[in-house]
Amino acid sequence: MERLKVAVGSALGLGLSPIAPGSCGALLGVLVHVAVFLWLPPQWRLPTLVAAFVAVCVLHCVLTPWAQSYWQEQDPQHFVLDEVAGYLLVPILFRQGQLWQVALWGYLCFRILDIIKIPPARQIDRKWHGAAGILLDDLVSAGYAVLILYLLWWLGGK
Repeated sequence: MERLKVAVGSALGLGLSPIAPGSCGALLGVLVHVAVFLWLPPQWRLPTLVAAFVAVCVLHCVLTPWAQSYWQEQDPQHFVLDEVAGYLLVPILFRQGQLWQVALWGYLCFRILDIIKIPPARQIDRKWHGAAGILLDDLVSAGYAVLILYLLWWLGGK
């Protein structure tokens, strides 16, 4: 059971990377996004992404106490379900452009913004503890990434 929790919490091991575990873990969200868009008909894409997002958020909330105990940290760097959920929010809210554009630029914008933590993400990261705080700062960063993508899309002439 412990191995299963590590596998799930680390995004199938991607978050166990010694370098940039959050960025590596978020790649599972990119993989889910791309797979959904390549293999499902258009009418099933958004509902499937939303279902995956909700499932990852629920798993995050359920596993956070275990992860904090297992890795002995308040916000364990190898527990990356918050990064997966954060990335998945991007294609849910930004549905313009081609798949590769959304995946590439959505991932880069999200990760940069999650790392620098523009307020209120910074305040949430510092003051909120537990599952909600760990997850919410990533969702705020994802929201900022979506705003940037819409701005770029608008400036590019749609």
